[in-house]
Amino acid sequence: MADISQLDEETRNDIMRRLKRIEGQARGIQRMVDEERDCQEILNQIAAMRAATHALGIYLLEEFAQHCLRSSVNADSAETEKVIAQMMSALSKLTR
Repeated sequence: MADISQLDEETRNDIMRRLKRIEGQARGIQRMVDEERDCQEILNQIAAMRAATHALGIYLLEEFAQHCLRSSVNADSAETEKVIAQMMSALSKLTR
C-alpha cells in the first residue's frame, strides 16, 4: 500500500495547506458556537468544512491512483488486483 512519503513534496505541502485551512474552519465553528451565533451561519460553515474535507479526500484518492496504480502496471496481476481493491476500499469509505 502506498504511503504519503511516495508523494512529491509539492503535493504533501498542498495537503498540509488544505488540512490547516480545514483546521481553521473547525476552530472558527467552535468560536461561533461559543459566541452563540445563528444556527444557519454555523451550518453554512459546517457545510463549507465538509466540502473542503471531501475535496481533499478526492485529491488524495487521485494521487493514490496515479502513484499506486501506475507502479503496479509492471507488477503481476495479483499485485495489480490488490492495489485496485485498496483503491476501491478507499473510494467506498470516502463516499459514505
